[in-house]
Amino acid sequence: MEDMIDLKEALTLLETSVPALYRTAIYADRDDPALDRSAMDGIVLRSEEGLHPRRVVGTIYAGDDPSAFRVEPGTCLRIMTGACLPQGGDAVVPVENLQELDGFLVPSIEPRVGDHIRRQGDQARTGALLVPEGRPFSAVRCGLLAQVGLPRPTLGRIGVGIASTGDELRGNPSPWQIRDSNGPMLVALAHALGADATALPSVLDDPEAVARFFGDHPKCRVVMTAGGVSMGEKDHLPAVLKSMGAQILFHKIRLKPGKPTLAAILGDRVILCLPGNPVSAYLNALLFLPVILARLEGRAAPDPWRQGELVDWVPNPGDRPLLHPCIREGAQLKPLPSKGSADLVRLAQADVCAWIPEGGAEPGPVKYLVLV
Repeated sequence: MEDMIDLKEALTLLETSVPALYRTAIYADRDDPALDRSAMDGIVLRSEEGLHPRRVVGTIYAGDDPSAFRVEPGTCLRIMTGACLPQGGDAVVPVENLQELDGFLVPSIEPRVGDHIRRQGDQARTGALLVPEGRPFSAVRCGLLAQVGLPRPTLGRIGVGIASTGDELRGNPSPWQIRDSNGPMLVALAHALGADATALPSVLDDPEAVARFFGDHPKCRVVMTAGGVSMGEKDHLPAVLKSMGAQILFHKIRLKPGKPTLAAILGDRVILCLPGNPVSAYLNALLFLPVILARLEGRAAPDPWRQGELVDWVPNPGDRPLLHPCIREGAQLKPLPSKGSADLVRLAQADVCAWIPEGGAEPGPVKYLVLV
């Protein structure tokens, strides 16, 4: 118990330790809007003339130079949304509030100064701080960068290399050997989470082979492994990473399945070492990889949890919280008879995994992870 950390603490360590792509502060390069603009399609007129008929003398579109137009007494201009106000005009009357009479346009509502006008500088003044330094990147802030004339950031997927470890892995296994299910599963998961996922060759249970593996693949910002991270004689990954000078963020978490999970920083790469049992490997990748990708891309870390209703009692006699596979029907979660962290069959049949605290969970509200 003493050398394990809670899941929340492990996630916090990732959020604070993985290098983040933060943007500099964004300032307004000019007033926003730069001039008074129409907020509606309609006509621009002199409000002091009230409900009197107006003669249409032209049309002003978004992007037109307003200095080429003028609203004289008794006249109006048709104006489109986003067009700048010409001289003489101080109000806009929307199309739906206009009537045509003998070739003139007559407002059906009394116009007032400033009606349906976005005033110059209404949203921001030149030099104003719009987004402070250090805020996570987002698609909306990308649009704001373009609006103030700053270069659009280079967008790309984070390279994630995935490898399984173990001498027992074979393509055509004998009864005492197994096929590699973790590698294809984790590649598919990383791809589904938006990464540029690459399947790397499996790694033998040998310290020199492990060291060569971590020394290769420099184009992968994230290296994710399955197996070789626990306490067995052939679990060499933790010791090798330490010998290579990696910063170990955590090793062993209070979660079932997934206790041996390890996260580290090695140079400019993030290392995520997962247990070899497939349920453990998948669920811990589902929890930790989205946080790593969000940090490296400068995004806010996502919240993976949803709320549902457990329909049956789920026991948990252990000393760690349990992620238990369930079928989801609407808001209801029906537990499956899972056989533990090696039961890939039950995980593949599930839609979600419910969070079961120590001691078990009665039917009722629980939080859960959606499987992707």
